[in-house]
Amino acid sequence: MREVQYEDIKSAVAKLAIDACCIQTPDIKRAFSAAKGSEKSALGQNILDTLIENGKIAESNMMPICQDTGMTVVFVEIGQEVHIVGGYLEDAINEGIKKGYTEGYLRKSVVEEPLYERKNTTNNSPAVIHTRIIKGDKLHLKVCPKGFGSENKSILKMLVPADGIEGVKKVFTEAVKLAGPNACPPMVIGVGIGGTMEKAALLAKQAAVREIDSKNP
Repeated sequence: MREVQYEDIKSAVAKLAIDACCIQTPDIKRAFSAAKGSEKSALGQNILDTLIENGKIAESNMMPICQDTGMTVVFVEIGQEVHIVGGYLEDAINEGIKKGYTEGYLRKSVVEEPLYERKNTTNNSPAVIHTRIIKGDKLHLKVCPKGFGSENKSILKMLVPADGIEGVKKVFTEAVKLAGPNACPPMVIGVGIGGTMEKAALLAKQAAVREIDSKNP
């Protein structure tokens, strides 16, 4: 049995929350570079240059890449041989989000309830946490700040087998058209197919945070 300290989880999540908002990952940098190499329009070239420069400025100054630092989604894979010491796992994650969003001067968007008073929690907690038990003694954390310009344009569609692959393509091409500029292009599209309603949505979220040049095996 391996022991993992509550405070270590809290510190790791805080750092990941800040880094995720301020540093473009290598796969995104590669994607921007590739897009710039294939872009034919002068306007497109200019926009890509601006996005690349914005990423460099954000990373060098540890400032958010985008002002919408979103609601934090955390994917947790915890080995069955791991024992959390000093507190509860979800508390450690949420305390890490509070610390990261406060110390990193990130925008705090989360409200206690969405319809009436809409009182801000002032620390961007709680996070949306997806936990999976795995073999071994490792704890893996993936922190994703999900901006609501894009989240607001998410689509869930129930299809029948007769719709086939063309039905699937129609759903996500129409979703992109509907989103237009409101989801802040360039967009990374996560598509989840199969399972129940909530399983498909979770698969789509997981697909959106995979490395951009990876493929589902």
